[in-house]
Amino acid sequence: MSKTVKEKKGTLVMGVIGYDSHVIGNRILEYAFRKKGFNVTNLGIFASQKDFINAAIEADADAILVGSLYGHAELDCKGFREKCIEAGIGDIILYIGGNLAVGEKKWEEVEKTFLDLGFNRVFPPQTLPNDVIECLEQDIKIKE
Repeated sequence: MSKTVKEKKGTLVMGVIGYDSHVIGNRILEYAFRKKGFNVTNLGIFASQKDFINAAIEADADAILVGSLYGHAELDCKGFREKCIEAGIGDIILYIGGNLAVGEKKWEEVEKTFLDLGFNRVFPPQTLPNDVIECLEQDIKIKE
């Protein structure tokens, strides 16, 4: 399938996983991605792994961006990469960001947990949208 000019920037599926209802950061990121020319499918809140994967397949997405702020992302994301592989999109760029763990864990430990789960990049709370956009542009370019 040939991509249009807008799609060449990148096609993303994003949302907030699990039973997390934190939507404001999700909307801010969606706005920033769209402003930079990305084609965005935003699942909003309460999205499951299956929702992300089905939407990524339907949109022919370059990346899935998972947000979580309620601290239970590790439980919500176990097996995510494996399910992507089973669905035939195992090489999709997979990002996660937010307040990903409960308690006072060192960021390096939290980051390692999610890298070990198969995420390409892990972003801490307070990450600016442009920082994510810069990484995404690089990763999409490398993938092409």
